Amino acid sequence: MNRGIRARLALVVAVLAGLAVMTGLYAEDERQSGTTTVRPKSLSENVNHGLAYLISQQDSSGGWGQGGGWRTGSRGRVEGANVADPPDVGNTCIATLALFRAGNTPGQGQYAKNVARAVDFICKHVADADTSSIYVTNVRDTQLQTKIGPFVDTFLASLVLAEIKGKMPDATGEQRLVAALDKSIGKIQKHQKEDGSFDGNNAWAPVFSQGLASKALNRAKQNGVNVDGLALARAENNAIASLDVAGGGFKPAGIGRGAGSGAVLGIATRGGAGGVYAAMSGDAGVRLYSASNQTAAIQQAANTNKEQERLAHEILAKKDAPKEERDKAQATLDRVAKVEEARKAAVKAVVSQLGDQRFIQGFGSNGGEEFLSYLNIGETLVFKGGEEWSKWDKSMTDNLNLIQNQDGSWSGNHCITGRTFCTAAALLVLMADRTPIPIAAKIRTR
Repeated sequence: MNRGIRARLALVVAVLAGLAVMTGLYAEDERQSGTTTVRPKSLSENVNHGLAYLISQQDSSGGWGQGGGWRTGSRGRVEGANVADPPDVGNTCIATLALFRAGNTPGQGQYAKNVARAVDFICKHVADADTSSIYVTNVRDTQLQTKIGPFVDTFLASLVLAEIKGKMPDATGEQRLVAALDKSIGKIQKHQKEDGSFDGNNAWAPVFSQGLASKALNRAKQNGVNVDGLALARAENNAIASLDVAGGGFKPAGIGRGAGSGAVLGIATRGGAGGVYAAMSGDAGVRLYSASNQTAAIQQAANTNKEQERLAHEILAKKDAPKEERDKAQATLDRVAKVEEARKAAVKAVVSQLGDQRFIQGFGSNGGEEFLSYLNIGETLVFKGGEEWSKWDKSMTDNLNLIQNQDGSWSGNHCITGRTFCTAAALLVLMADRTPIPIAAKIRTR
């Protein structure tokens, strides 16, 4: 059997095999029974093999390129063995995030030096970037930019720097990282529209970069960065607006809610294969893409809100608190409750579709977009933990191990095909139990 077909079938079969348990997720959430946070498992041989592959591909500059595949240019799509593959910020960020989640910081771990060089590469690009545009790099026409958004480098840089914040080995390095992080977050806030989207976010499926922007803002806030509350609210509202309450699912990204000004409409689809809508939009017409990104965005907003919820309860518990403070605290609790209800609805909508083969297949074959979608789902389910998470994690692990290449990499069969992104995203799926969850959110889950 063709390896690509076998890989696609394997992913579908294993995920469906765990559906019977997965469908109990929402009911369990409704009961609010006690749970514990997930204890990360040891790194597997497959994960270590994938990490070693990434290390072998790191450029002397500290960055990573696509790892092969096509690029776009002034004359359209460029393919072939001689296509230039310079290191870029986006691919460097996703590779760095995989190494970091595996336990490597710029000062500790087997690959500490590699992470330090990668952080240096990212910070240098951000520092050299102008102060007016949303870009943090002058490298253009990468697969990531073409397929999920031209600003993806900025969003990924903000995300990985937010997670590494506080882990630099010395004060000078920490100051440099924080300066780069503040600058990239500032760019996001400056160019974010009132509806939470970004002008010019033109791509095949910009819902991914929209989701990454939301995740970056929330992770930064969770790790002590002074993120504008208005920017968080806009990102939060953008994700919630994606819910189709009456239909029990999600609206196609970019239709009637501004999820991406780069929505591509009216492109013919392949007869509905892979759960594709009749008209493509900001999610390329693929239900998996919208559902996974928007659910992850709502989950991150809910995680961020737990600390605000705790502080609001403390204010209301003070009998002598001024009325203005009490009213503000109550408004916070009302908003938090709204987000929590949206989170429950989003999780329910995703879980209800896990029995649909077309939904799980995404576009119909594995690309970087599918791996990132599975990561979004995993990062949502790990928050709940329990048997439902274990079943999902096992099904993903079994199948990603099956389709791993002999050199330790993973490949994409459509759109994002570069091995750097596909390998790093697959590794992050396998390590979704290492997703950072704020202490306040962990306590609330228990």
